[in-house]
Amino acid sequence: MRVFVIGLDCAEPTLVFEKFKDDIPNLRKLYENGLHGTMRSTTPPITIPAWMVMATSKNPGKLGLYGFRHRKNYSYEDIWIANSLKIKEKTVWDIAGENGLKSIIIGFPPTYPPKPINGFMITDFITPGIDSEWTYPKHLKDEILMYFDDYIFDVVFRTDKKDEVIKELYKMTEIRFDVINHFLENVREWSLFWFVEIGVDRVHHAFWKYMDENHHLYPGRGNKYENVIRDYYRYIDRRIGEILKKLPEDTVVIVVSDHGAKRMKGSFCINEWLIEQGYLKLKKYPDEVVDLTKAEVDWANTIAWGWGGYYARIFLNVKGRERMGVVEPDEYEDVRDEITRKIKEIRGPNGEEWNTLVLKPEEVYPELNGDPPDLMVFLDDLYWRSAGTIGWKKKYLEENDKGPDDAVHNWDGIFIISGPGVEKGKRHIDIRDIAPTILHFLGLEIPDDMEGNVVR
Repeated sequence: MRVFVIGLDCAEPTLVFEKFKDDIPNLRKLYENGLHGTMRSTTPPITIPAWMVMATSKNPGKLGLYGFRHRKNYSYEDIWIANSLKIKEKTVWDIAGENGLKSIIIGFPPTYPPKPINGFMITDFITPGIDSEWTYPKHLKDEILMYFDDYIFDVVFRTDKKDEVIKELYKMTEIRFDVINHFLENVREWSLFWFVEIGVDRVHHAFWKYMDENHHLYPGRGNKYENVIRDYYRYIDRRIGEILKKLPEDTVVIVVSDHGAKRMKGSFCINEWLIEQGYLKLKKYPDEVVDLTKAEVDWANTIAWGWGGYYARIFLNVKGRERMGVVEPDEYEDVRDEITRKIKEIRGPNGEEWNTLVLKPEEVYPELNGDPPDLMVFLDDLYWRSAGTIGWKKKYLEENDKGPDDAVHNWDGIFIISGPGVEKGKRHIDIRDIAPTILHFLGLEIPDDMEGNVVR
């Protein structure tokens, strides 16, 4: 039996199973004839680490991945970016290869730089560009560029140039699906084929406010970009339909997204709040908006600071751990608890109550590898982003501080399983269930240390 996995980064359950169901006949046929439902993402529910959690059935703490970027050795400024070299756990394609099965992996985050695989690999959206090494084996790059004029890993989506975003988005997606079809037509020997299309995520972030009447920046019905997201889903579905016709009859098809999406209400300036509360001290408040690394921070008197993103990462300045730490180790828990209590008391710009979740990493993950934050803050059930920049002279922003952005992530993604031996049904699963499920359908033994369960 073969397994073909369609990864749609950020595909939202309410769109796939409800709002757009009449626009996506191929996906609809898959889920109506198989098992489907919502899939709980990781904590945090973001592209990295979520996809690798899915491929390994290991939690982010085990993987040591808490986002795209991480602190390095308790430094104030030094960071490291997530990439394939940081992944120490076996993926399903690693396990398949050890058992003599070939895999084709395209666009899976983070697979750059490419590592050896029993099969073929094209790396993901963090790839610097086509001048880098982005395939395994190495010569595959030349073959791709011989058949196709270009290969696009990602698009610029936080921009006001919306027509350009649409053009580049379709160009990227068209090439990716053309390459997938090329493999299906020319490579017969494979057991696992898994690709991830990042475009679904990008179209959500760039165009959600034009579709969602509840968005605070919704421009009204009949706006120019009202159907951009719906039309993109239609295009994706059509290309998926082409793929399905090429698959052998013994193929189990799995469709997954790493998380969902919903409207963004705004960004909360976490460092402005920490300054207001007296936890973050500056030698001089900046004259313009800057990243914290470019601000004149008074580290000798700073208790805590934060990072921006889909969730806020709070770091404490601990004596003996940080270079200029001030928090006594025996006061560490009291300070964390105090900050947690105060964050939970934060309300919206109009005094509205927020549903904010504050977590200590060691309470979420059985094991902590890498460089975890001291606190993980999910503002108003993810509706509000965290803005790490300072210089705003206010705490609430209508938009992302990093550029135009309409959407945030949601806790649940989608899953669909259809094929031989799969019964019809609907249920809710965990993102860690996908890897053991793939191994099950491949007829392979499931490692004891995988955290998920087989879905069948």
